[in-house]
Amino acid sequence: MSEFNRWLLPEGIDELLPPQAERLETLRRNLLDLYYRWGYDLVVPPLVEYLESLLTGTGHELDLQTFKITDQLSGRLMGVRADMTPQAARIEAHRLNRAEPTRLCYLGSVLHTHIDGFAASRSPKQVGAELFGHAGVESDLEILQLVVQTLETAGIADYHLDLGHVGLFGALTEQAGLSDEQEAHLFDALQRKASAEIDTLLSEFALDSQYRRWLAGLAELNGGVEVLDDARRLLDGAGERVMSAIERVEQLANAISAYRAGLKVYFDLAELRGYHYHTGVVFAAFVPGHGQEVIRGGRYDDIGAVFGRSRPAVGFSGDLRILMALGDTPPTEDRGIFAPADADEQLNTLIANLRDQGERVIRELPGQSGEAREMRCNRRLMRRGGGWEIVPI
Repeated sequence: MSEFNRWLLPEGIDELLPPQAERLETLRRNLLDLYYRWGYDLVVPPLVEYLESLLTGTGHELDLQTFKITDQLSGRLMGVRADMTPQAARIEAHRLNRAEPTRLCYLGSVLHTHIDGFAASRSPKQVGAELFGHAGVESDLEILQLVVQTLETAGIADYHLDLGHVGLFGALTEQAGLSDEQEAHLFDALQRKASAEIDTLLSEFALDSQYRRWLAGLAELNGGVEVLDDARRLLDGAGERVMSAIERVEQLANAISAYRAGLKVYFDLAELRGYHYHTGVVFAAFVPGHGQEVIRGGRYDDIGAVFGRSRPAVGFSGDLRILMALGDTPPTEDRGIFAPADADEQLNTLIANLRDQGERVIRELPGQSGEAREMRCNRRLMRRGGGWEIVPI
């Protein structure tokens, strides 16, 4: 390997330098402060866990995204986390074991085996919040309000929300009696909105014409608020579960629109991302010009069952770096005080006091290259009349 190649990072792995790293840290603090004000307690899950715990209830997609390693102490297979949501569910179910509603938030690096559509990096800085212990639309709304607050705290003003409900697809495939293999093929085609392929599959399944019409129609149920009435007309007779799902989406849409006037809300009732562990409402936030969602989430009521305690749950997550890149947050100002390389005790005391007050003071090193401006300082300490004075540059 050449000397140049030693400095190359793996594909999809990046790093942040000053001042971007400072902007990211500022956003991190602001978001954690936001979640604290809303009552969400911070948890710090481990970077690696035993694989059976890490992948519980998450489906095949996360399995493919997870790096596997062997624990040299136990010989058991471990995984480097690719998503912190299952870890939060394990903590809530097994470690906290509360009777009251539990609000948790988290922020940390995750690692993916390959780049997916959610982030341009294989090591996103995942930020998220989860609410456990309440099944009503009120908790769905609280999480969605927190999504809005997260976007606006990041300085993102132009965005829209997409709402859906995985219960529609689940109820219809169950009623139609589809096998797991048939459901998987139809799921894949619906995700791609491949109408011709959907029609072909439904014909091959030899379903009743009513179920063919209902399932094929899901692919067309996306757009503005009129989609909900279209869904009621199309799925008339599909049963209480289906109608309740549509009603839940409408309730949530009305409530979040009242919370933030002018918010653009769209609907996609065939949105099935996370279908294998989501159980109800799903949502995503999009920013114009950015092809993929910047925040995703939904309800996943059954994820804690394997940890011995199944409670209703709803939450969201996003990549802190993407939020920073898309947000209109100002760059960090060059604010510092440049102190000369002088052994004067009065100067030493003043520097210590300034640092205690929260000032950034950079001490000149004898013989160094670069002056105050190069050291990102906008003031300097100068000797004046037997003392030291801070002088603007």
